Amino acid sequence: MRQAETVTFGGSGLDRAAELRGDDARIAALLQDPSARVLPMWRGKPLVAGEARDRLGLLPAAHPVLATARSAPLFLGQEPQGPLFAADISAWEPGEIDVAALGGFFDPTEQQHPDLPIDQRFSEIRAIMTRLDPRAAELVVTARALFNWHASHGFCARCGAPSEVNHAGWQRTCPACGAHHFPRTDPVVIMLVTHGNSVLLGRSHGWPAGMYSCLAGFIEPGETIEAAVRREVFEETGVRVGTVRYLASQPWPFPNSLMLGCHAMATSDDITIDPVEIADALWVTREDMVTVMTGEHPVIRPVRPGAIAHFLIENWLADRLI
Repeated sequence: MRQAETVTFGGSGLDRAAELRGDDARIAALLQDPSARVLPMWRGKPLVAGEARDRLGLLPAAHPVLATARSAPLFLGQEPQGPLFAADISAWEPGEIDVAALGGFFDPTEQQHPDLPIDQRFSEIRAIMTRLDPRAAELVVTARALFNWHASHGFCARCGAPSEVNHAGWQRTCPACGAHHFPRTDPVVIMLVTHGNSVLLGRSHGWPAGMYSCLAGFIEPGETIEAAVRREVFEETGVRVGTVRYLASQPWPFPNSLMLGCHAMATSDDITIDPVEIADALWVTREDMVTVMTGEHPVIRPVRPGAIAHFLIENWLADRLI
């Protein structure tokens, strides 16, 4: 697909300078460099700046806001302007927290630190992802995925002992048995399933009313991308799939997935949903899908901009899948 890497979080060519991660002295020196900048993250939310929340709130490494960081900053990479890091300051307690919103499907709340300008806030990534330029988006998705991994992998999977962060945040090592652990990414297939002039959409339990999207599911061990597409579509809807083509991928740190977007050609159109897997599924014609995407459909809400499902459907409507 010619426009594959224009998807949100599609990458910006960041120099991740992986060869420096194992050099503790070099990383420490980079952090002391006056040009070093740090992206603070609070409970998975990046610091963004401006009324439009379209810029990252990068701070100097010595900024007092970073004093509450749980561990040393993670090294994200190099730019001509200087090295880039990320710090988890989730230990900071705002005056008021909407706990229900923080754990909900979509968190509209923002948090403003008293030591930062009023136009700098911690915002939910899914609320601001389409406003960020490719470099900012890549930094945010990388930082969140790494912090998610560290938060859930504090103990050695081999012996159960507490593990330690090293390699500038890109590895954990067990001091008890010497095992090395690396950031985890879970491959997920997401399918633009078409049959003639229609596309297959489904909705999960608990989604807001009217919200439908492309079918998706985790790839199982020993399974190819194509096999996972066919299995997931059949398990969820009873629809059989023939030809499968890879189109584009998207890092999706909710919590640690890599979405593998595919075009799947259905060989049947009868739907029999598995009510345990999904709440509903339906075929939508190209003409109706146009009204969905413009927000004019009476029942179905548009797929969220920035998500790869939106990207796949948009390019299907524009005949840009080749």
